Amino acid sequence: MEKTNFNTLEFKKVLDFLNLIKEEDRLKILILLNKKSYCVCDLVEILNLPQNLISYHLKTLKDFNLLILKPKGRKNFYELNQKQLKKYLKSVNQIFN
Repeated sequence: MEKTNFNTLEFKKVLDFLNLIKEEDRLKILILLNKKSYCVCDLVEILNLPQNLISYHLKTLKDFNLLILKPKGRKNFYELNQKQLKKYLKSVNQIFN
């Protein structure tokens, strides 16, 4: 039987990412931002969640480098960092192969 090392940095990174996206609202935000950029007020309306909760989730996703902030006038728009998402998904795939 092959022994798997669960103490690697790669495994920890995958675990942290999966824990991040297991939260339903965060996953919804990622799915929405995969299609186009949104400001907080748009996400509040679409997801029917309080502004402070949306802001919290956006900060958490941004801390994982999954979002790019684009100021437009007086509003900040968020878009998905496709490059970083692909890195996380590649790491997930490698764990299972």
